Amino acid sequence: MSLPVVQTIADGLILCIHLQPRASKDEVCSLYGDALKVRITAPPVDGKANQHLIRFLAKCFGVPKSQVNLLSGERSRNKRIQILSPTKSPDWLVRFIN
Repeated sequence: MSLPVVQTIADGLILCIHLQPRASKDEVCSLYGDALKVRITAPPVDGKANQHLIRFLAKCFGVPKSQVNLLSGERSRNKRIQILSPTKSPDWLVRFIN
């Protein structure tokens, strides 16, 4: 059974993400199977890619970094990220989900 790309929960969202570190720019570029493909510029060293992803998503959803939680996939390209009480919905969310 596969998980939805975006799951709505009582206090926010859970995103399934396929991460590509060391990209030329930060962006959500496409769907990758059952996940959003996210490219970030940070290298996958010492948790830098995860920290960069959290900052990027916090900015996209208009929340502080403390409201973006890595639920699973700390050492994997496939991650589940929780966004608590998002204040805005990025354009790419509608584009890739509908």
